[in-house]
Amino acid sequence: MSDLVRLAQRLEGFHSLPAGALGDEARAAFEALRQGLESGEIRAAAPGPDGWAVNGWVKKGILLGFRLGKIVAFEDAGPLRFLDKDTFPSRRFGVGDQVRIVPGGSSVRSGAFLGPGVVVMPPAYVNVGAYVGEGSMIDSHALVGSCAQVGRRVHLSAGAMLGGVLEPVGALPVIVEDEALIGGNCGVYEGTIVGRRAVLGSGVILTGSVTVYDIPRKASYRRTPEAPLRIPEGAVVVPGSRRSADPFAEKHGLALYTPVIVKYRDDKTDAAAALEEALR
Repeated sequence: MSDLVRLAQRLEGFHSLPAGALGDEARAAFEALRQGLESGEIRAAAPGPDGWAVNGWVKKGILLGFRLGKIVAFEDAGPLRFLDKDTFPSRRFGVGDQVRIVPGGSSVRSGAFLGPGVVVMPPAYVNVGAYVGEGSMIDSHALVGSCAQVGRRVHLSAGAMLGGVLEPVGALPVIVEDEALIGGNCGVYEGTIVGRRAVLGSGVILTGSVTVYDIPRKASYRRTPEAPLRIPEGAVVVPGSRRSADPFAEKHGLALYTPVIVKYRDDKTDAAAALEEALR
């Protein structure tokens, strides 16, 4: 039996115990999980032969950390003072991590992984359980929510929001695959998957209730009970609208927001060029 399997079994067992029955062994198991998350060895969700799969035991372990923690004052933040659970301090990086945390108010919570070459511009926030692959950029006012999975060489533009999820433990987190571009003020929520090399133009909002219309392929995509909303690889998505068939809406010329795929990137087109061409 592998160490990870044993850790998963321990965390599953502690998760079902009342708070009063949790002791040093539970805390040691949680700290092992937190260390594994920070090293990238453990992930809240991971790609497999059948697509992305959720590791529910990881979320249970994170929730266990909240139950174990006590509210303390963190006094090592310069002129600021923070109050949070002692199980989730801000993460500290060293030069050897090869991560740039640019001065100006960003925070990475313990239990998050940032790969070599990641740049975090201020202010930005990366929550527990998140995974950010090497060479990615997290721009100002961007959020990487709890357990969100971000691939390599992804660009999260200013104001981009990737929603987080801890409960229910089986819920798929937001996933942004390698080399995708998430434009300014975009929001990706409720377990949406943004495929490799996809481009979201500024202001695109993706949730579990929207329908995405694919003009080049004459198709539409939305979340189903069996599968999350997935943006295809290389798709270029911009904010669009569709006419409402309601008589009152028609009378007043009302339309509803909807994301629209207007083209696909080819291997020779970078994300910025593809988006500029699509918007002309």
